[in-house]
Amino acid sequence: MGDTLEFSDIYQEVKGSWNDGRLRFSKQNVVYKSSKTGKVDSIQAGELNMAQWRRVCLGHGIKLGTSSGHVYKYDGFRDTDFEKISEFFKANYKVELTEKDMCVKGWNWGTAKFSGPLLSFEVNDSTAFEVPLSNVSQCATGKNEVTLEFHQNDDTEVSLMEVRFYVPPSQSDERQDPVEAFAENVLSKADVIQATGDAVCIFKELQCLTPRGRYDIRIYPTFLHLHGKTFDYKIPYTTVLRLFLLPHKDQRQMFFVISLDPPIKQGQTRYHFLILLFSKEEDLSLTLNMSEEDVERRFEGKLSKNMSGSLYEMVSRVMKALVNRKITVPGNFQGHSGAQCITCSYKASSGLLYPLERGFIYVHKPPVHLRFEEISCVNFARGTTTTRSFDFEIETKQGNQYTFSSIEREEYGKLFDFVNAKKLNIKNRGFKEGMKGKIDEYSDSDDDQHDAYLERMKAEGKIREEGNDSEESDGESDESFNPGEEDDDIAEEYDSNASASDSSEDGDDSDDASEKKKAKKPKVVKEKKERKPRKEKKQKETGGPKRPMSAYMLWLNSSRERIKSENPGISITEISKKAGEMWRQLGKDEKEEWDTKAGEAKRNYEKAKQEFKESGGGATSSSKKESRKSGGKKEEKKRKSASADKDRERGGGNDSFKSKEFIETSESSSDSDHKSKSKRKKESDDEEEEAVSTPASSEEESD
Repeated sequence: MGDTLEFSDIYQEVKGSWNDGRLRFSKQNVVYKSSKTGKVDSIQAGELNMAQWRRVCLGHGIKLGTSSGHVYKYDGFRDTDFEKISEFFKANYKVELTEKDMCVKGWNWGTAKFSGPLLSFEVNDSTAFEVPLSNVSQCATGKNEVTLEFHQNDDTEVSLMEVRFYVPPSQSDERQDPVEAFAENVLSKADVIQATGDAVCIFKELQCLTPRGRYDIRIYPTFLHLHGKTFDYKIPYTTVLRLFLLPHKDQRQMFFVISLDPPIKQGQTRYHFLILLFSKEEDLSLTLNMSEEDVERRFEGKLSKNMSGSLYEMVSRVMKALVNRKITVPGNFQGHSGAQCITCSYKASSGLLYPLERGFIYVHKPPVHLRFEEISCVNFARGTTTTRSFDFEIETKQGNQYTFSSIEREEYGKLFDFVNAKKLNIKNRGFKEGMKGKIDEYSDSDDDQHDAYLERMKAEGKIREEGNDSEESDGESDESFNPGEEDDDIAEEYDSNASASDSSEDGDDSDDASEKKKAKKPKVVKEKKERKPRKEKKQKETGGPKRPMSAYMLWLNSSRERIKSENPGISITEISKKAGEMWRQLGKDEKEEWDTKAGEAKRNYEKAKQEFKESGGGATSSSKKESRKSGGKKEEKKRKSASADKDRERGGGNDSFKSKEFIETSESSSDSDHKSKSKRKKESDDEEEEAVSTPASSEEESD
């Protein structure tokens, strides 16, 4: 057996929500890392004293207990994993993995037992369910009952709000009420925040960006209390995931960011991050409300009773000691301006993006933290409004996309080198082939490599400059271009024999002005591309044989009723989905049968189609349409000629009103008009004779 055992897709229950992750058993410890939050639980091998194997809703699970009283539960194992895990525990942890059966009777009466942080409800010495007391937010007592209320989790679709236990009166011990004893056991382990005692220290009027306002921060041993003018928040240290200390771009302010899971709530608003803004110039002298011995024993030299320094240093130092987590600061990244962040916009709000050693964080509205391990790929895209900026897109493995826009073009090289050095997958749309080789190799940023995005931006800038030059030349040529000018006329002003041009002063002023203007390039007219003629629509053949069905459609027609009978009440769309899945699962032999039937149907169709064409089918519809078109044209000609006659009759009545002078002056024009009218009349008469002769000949034949 190896030194380690690793399992993926192992689930941990967190306040009613299943979070997946990876579990590793090694000789030194047991490590579980959540995929959602990245939080790591580590159990030292020497602390393990209990291990149970249980059948749970997600297959099989392991319940681990430590000597300090903590209990860890992990689900999602297979039945076949029991033997190798049991042997590993015996060999390395000296702990036997015992099988424990759960009670599934469904009884609602039994025995309540408190074992460490768990309340176990047992029926006939078998556990029916367990309640983690850390999930309890409130405990209320009645005459003979105890009500437990639970913290809510926004990630769950259905949440357990409360559970009530009926506690019968005890006859043996009358000195202590059993209801009160039950409630005390619950409250001793429950996550109920009670502001009892004095605060370790208080920070007055700190500027908070989310939630917005100024708050007094009271530091208690187990929780953080934000006291504002309108709202109060109590934040347990167990909900703090990470701490960040980030310098502002102006180098005069600092952000202190506290990541929370679960978030603090105000109505329907959830705050996953607590962001404080400090000025570097603000100093503070701090005295802890504890004795020097207590400070030394509790914080082990991390804090002292009296401290002084910058305000942001004092807050971050106290929070690090109480929460017992490292503070994350920006790494080696430096932008174009020398700052450790990049100015950009996210969701129409301007902020700062900090590339960290293991992720990105954006502050401040809304704050976003993305770890490298949950990033699927990144993309450098052109800005939507101008080419002076670009967009940086991040796509996570869960399918979420974050777009940070309006980043200055000068930051591109630094950011690209950083992403390349961290070996993140880069996806540049439209230039995948050109960048593929470089990205796959993850070469060093110092190498002279081809930058596809930069080349594209240069090409676009060149095209834009050429467009501007052509517009300027077009504007000038519109003002000065005169098609009637010649080079000889323009040169007269500068000729030694200027008297020749002076003697011709009888010309127009406009001609003199045009001679003095310099000749400029004529406007170049671009040739228009000839449009391709439209393709005529293919005429459908009426009365022809139907096209043959594919193998899948033949199989679907024969299997539709069977699918309906096996799935009563199934909709039409669901039938198609179900049929598609069943068809994909068919073997080659079964599909070959339907492929043969489809081929036979196709051959029959080709044969029937050939016979249909030989019998003259398919041409009738097109000939009918052509006859309709030709008939319609003749009728249209008739209507036009009739309307022309009416117009001539109306116009002829007005000839008698023309004066003698008008007739004499317009004699020549009237003659030409008369000739054209007589010509048109002759043509229309010929058309009428042609149209009338056709039905007359048919009548004679019928007689």
